[in-house]
Amino acid sequence: MIRKRILLILALLSGFTVLRAQNVSDLIISEALAAADSTGIVDDYGRRGGWIEIFNTSQGTVNLAGCYLTDDRTNLTKSIIPKGDLKTKLGPRQTTLFFASGNGDDGTFYAGFHVRPGSTVYLVSNDGRTVIDSLSVPANLPAGRSVYKTANDLRQLEFEVQADAGVPSPGMPNIDMNAATKAQAMAEKDPHGFILSLVAVTVVFCALAILWFLFWLFFDRPARKAKAAQASSAKSGKTSSVIPSVAKGSPSDEIAAVIALAMDMEQGGDVYAAIALAMDLYFSDTVHDAESFVLTLRPRSGSAWNDKTKTFRKLPR
Repeated sequence: MIRKRILLILALLSGFTVLRAQNVSDLIISEALAAADSTGIVDDYGRRGGWIEIFNTSQGTVNLAGCYLTDDRTNLTKSIIPKGDLKTKLGPRQTTLFFASGNGDDGTFYAGFHVRPGSTVYLVSNDGRTVIDSLSVPANLPAGRSVYKTANDLRQLEFEVQADAGVPSPGMPNIDMNAATKAQAMAEKDPHGFILSLVAVTVVFCALAILWFLFWLFFDRPARKAKAAQASSAKSGKTSSVIPSVAKGSPSDEIAAVIALAMDMEQGGDVYAAIALAMDLYFSDTVHDAESFVLTLRPRSGSAWNDKTKTFRKLPR
């Protein structure tokens, strides 16, 4: 039962991880440009203007359809991303551009507002209430320069907003190739590996301690209790079969084994009758022994239960 519960929890956690990897909350506004210069990119209508770049930080495909873009915190549903366009499905670690033309009817990837210096651009979930991410545009942002977020961690892609304006890089992930990874940073802090060795030894020691505790709790402790019960019975000087206490009407495997062994080793109707009587007394809670887990079988001589003459009967002709 416990194993089934553990497997169920792991399945739910893995399912949650998969769903989480394909959620719109993994989207960020990675870059924005307010005013383009003569080197800026042109949209489908041959115009140069501001734009907003969306980046998918997860390892799964995320559909942007139904989400919103806005520059007004009091109007989170200002510009909707239309549904029905397959291009709104953004692949893992991919980017897409939305031109801030001021008219959302220009197409799927057009925002119904202009990116202005000093404003903040918001990406809102498809529920129209939850702000997924935002990016503030500096008031002194010059034309032809963009505000962007750089991933300082190459694996986790933990983005940080850069204070200075940079050269626009639409359609490209903003990753600082000169940034040190966590392994490189650890190598600089611990060149001889002492900290890493200490952490590894601590983890192994804790794991062994947990395994020892589980073994003691589920295996060693019941075995020691059974040995103690057998030793106590041996000291009492009685030749008896030690049977652990069980619930009424539900014999355990040990009780069944003792009964089967007794019936196999002994012969005679009186032994069978004694075993049946002992079982009836034991499971009906009418045994008044001082030790309820001890069942004593003593053959009695002079009984007529095994008299063969009592079982004669006439055979049909």
